Order: sequence, then structure tokens, then C-alpha cells
Amino acid sequence: MCKSGGPGSENASDGPPDDEAPFSALLEDSAEDLYENAPCGYLSTLLDGQIAKVNGTLLDWLGYQRRDLVGRKSFSDLLTVGGRIYHETHFAPLLRMQGEISGIALEFRTADGNRLPVLVTSTVKTGADGTPLLIRTTVFDARDRRTYEQELLRARDEAERERERLAALNATLQQTLLPPVLVGVPGLDVAAYYHVASTDEVGGDFYDLFPLSGETWGFFLGDVCGKGAAAAAVTSLTRYTLRAAAVYDPEPAAVLGNLNTVLNHEYNGPDPRFCTVLFGLLVPDDDGFHVTLAGGGHPPALLMRADGRTDFLPTPGGQLIGVFPDAHVATTAIRLHPGDTLLLYTDGLTEARTSEARYGEHALLDFAKTLAPTTATNTVAAIRELLDSFGTGLDDDTAVLALSVPNQTP
Repeated sequence: MCKSGGPGSENASDGPPDDEAPFSALLEDSAEDLYENAPCGYLSTLLDGQIAKVNGTLLDWLGYQRRDLVGRKSFSDLLTVGGRIYHETHFAPLLRMQGEISGIALEFRTADGNRLPVLVTSTVKTGADGTPLLIRTTVFDARDRRTYEQELLRARDEAERERERLAALNATLQQTLLPPVLVGVPGLDVAAYYHVASTDEVGGDFYDLFPLSGETWGFFLGDVCGKGAAAAAVTSLTRYTLRAAAVYDPEPAAVLGNLNTVLNHEYNGPDPRFCTVLFGLLVPDDDGFHVTLAGGGHPPALLMRADGRTDFLPTPGGQLIGVFPDAHVATTAIRLHPGDTLLLYTDGLTEARTSEARYGEHALLDFAKTLAPTTATNTVAAIRELLDSFGTGLDDDTAVLALSVPNQTP
């Protein structure tokens, strides 16, 4: 059984322990002290806006003495010119209608003429009968928030400028990977187009047409896997290798064989690189051209004849270039007669998404049938309109190259 203490003993019921005394003292702050030194500003105004009461915190922020404001200035007198306009046209009318308005960003003008960004919440205090008596306003210092917002805006603007610089750099780099103009081939209509799906990254599509010895021309179109600087490096190497190999041995199968050896040797490590490509040889043949075409894993070309017949020109069995040490290259040969058109394209075209599904090769073949007979120039113009029609459904770069023999005039 617990014994009560003697006359000199301490009892918990007599008062708080000594270690609780400082804490209790903190709780003895007066309401007036809490009001005056609150971490936010307090302001009471009459219904006409005249300042009736203001706490010390707000006075310190503004640099005024109490006598400068109470009974001498109105709430709107503390605002900047823009803030006054907003107060009269929006703030005050909404407060009258709703009885409360919160989180409004305004700017106060301090005694020394500086601006103080604040967030304001105002409430109309009413009497027992509902009659409005005065307006109580709480003011929060928004300088840190304003600085934070300005920093966010600055960072966003800098990011946008950086994106614009990157887009310009990518566009310049992309142009270096394509021929500035296609060489003219006597007796042949030639047209090409490169559609950039995004300016954020350099694509890996490429094409070219160039003269070889005698009356022979080489042409190619392909697509390097991936995007960005790494893909651009492979694209540059591929274009250079194709042109150099064609000078050494213009047979299309040999050209792609040389390219395969180079890519497989250079990119056979942990980050392998490869491409799909069509390489062709053009040789004049009476009133047309003899074409030998070699394919390495690339979508088949389209042949649109002068009589309207249209079909793919497959190079079956051709393997991706750069993956295997001895990739199989498939070849085919045709003759382009007057009125015939040959179209080469990358898979950005057939992989485009429509509202129903992937566009696909069957849709492209049907589209080409509506064009035939046609010319290289008209074909590329039609393909450009088709690509534009895909909108956001086209998320990969697309290159097209068309060759046609003009009809002989009678």
C-alpha cells in the first residue's frame, strides 16, 4: 500500500514536475502576443476597406508603423497598381458575393517602395443577425514561393532553349547524312523525300543516287537500327561504305557483302548495330534502264508499270546487314520501260498507325495501284500527302526514293 508523504514531501497533485514548467510557460502566451507575432500577417478592415487593425508581423514586412495604417489607409492602398485593379474588379466583388475568398496572389507595396508578393485569404465577419461587420484578412509571405516559381520558369525556359538548340543540331546532322540534291540521270525522272518524325533525335534512314564509271549509276535506300547520335554514326559509315564499295565492285550483291563485313567487324560487341538496305545499279538500255537490285532484310520495292500493273519487287531471303559474318544477299533484275516507276521506301511508312491498325504493306500496295501509271515526281508528292495524313500515327522517320522513265513523246 502506498503511503502518503509527510509535510515536506512532494505530491504530483500539488503542481507540475519541474521538467514540465518550461513547457507550461510556453503555453501561457497571451492571445494578443499570438496575434501580434504570428508567422503570418493579420489585417482587419471595415466594409469600405479602411484598416482597423493590423498585427506586428505584417507591419514588419511592410515597414510601416501602426499609426501609418490604422484609420488612415485602406486595404487597396497597400496594393500595387495592378493589384488595385484586380481588387476592384475581381477580389472585392467575389468577397461580397461569397463571404470568403482564399489563396489569392497579390503584391503589396512596402513603405520603401518595394514589392512584396503575398497570398491573401479574406473572410467577412457577420453579426448574430447575419449583418456584415468587418473583413478579416490573413496574409502569407510569398517571396520564397515567387522565387521558386521564377526559378521553375527560368529552368523551363532554359530547357526549351536547349531543346531548340538540340533540334537545330539534329536537323543539321540529319542533313549531312542525306545528299543535298540528287544527281541528274539522263532519261530518268528521280524524286526523293525524307520525313522527320521527331526533331528530338536523329533518325537512321538514308538514301543516295550517284554516278559510277561509264553510263552507270548506283542508288540505295536503307534504315539503320535505332536513333540518335549512335545511329547517325552508323548511317554515316554505311553511306560512305556503300559508295566506296560500289566504286571498287559495282555488283549490288558484292556492295552489300562489303557493307556487311564492315558493320559486322565494327559493331560486333555488346552494342551491335545493323541496317536494312536496298542497293541498285542503273544501266541505260535503249529507251529504258536495266536495274539490278540487291536486298538485305529491307521491305520490297514497288514497281508500277506503264500499263497500270503494280506489285512488289521482292528480294526474298535477304538478311539484315551487319548481324551475321556472311549475310545472305538476295538480288533481282528488271527493266524499266518508258512509263514505269520504281519506288523504294523505309518501314516508317508501313509501320505507321491509322485509326484502325497498322498501315501495312497491303494498304501501301493498294495505294500505289491508285497512282499507276505515274512518275517519280508524282509518286513522291502523293507519298508526302499520305505521310501527313497519318498525323501522330507516324512515329518513325521515313525515306522514299522513286525512279521513273518518262514516256516517249510521239
